[in-house]
Amino acid sequence: MIDSNVAVSTPGAHVLDVVLKRFEAPDETRTFEKGRFEIVRVGGMAIGRAIYEPGWRWSVHVGAKLGQAMCEVEHVGMVVSGCATAAMRDGRVIEMRAGDVFYIGPGHDSWVVGDESYVSLHFMGADAYARAKA
Repeated sequence: MIDSNVAVSTPGAHVLDVVLKRFEAPDETRTFEKGRFEIVRVGGMAIGRAIYEPGWRWSVHVGAKLGQAMCEVEHVGMVVSGCATAAMRDGRVIEMRAGDVFYIGPGHDSWVVGDESYVSLHFMGADAYARAKA
């Protein structure tokens, strides 16, 4: 078995690299009240896993500390479990449930719906998410 954070190269004319990582040992974790955002960097990409407890709301638990009323990050991802709502600046509101693949543009708030934790994977926007501007 290959260690989860080890790159393996096969000698030869066509070298194939394999990198295995797990969210149990993320490269970075951004924590905030009622949630965390874990980042794994692999293949030139930053992939995120959002884990939010019931009662979590972006504008309260992330945005307030950043001085932002709305999330300005563009996201592409997939809901693993739970349910959340995204409310767009223009008034549109969507609900995302386990199995949904989503695109959400900049200018939104979101919050967990119900009593179950919400977990989603983020394939775009992970590096910029919940990060204070330098």
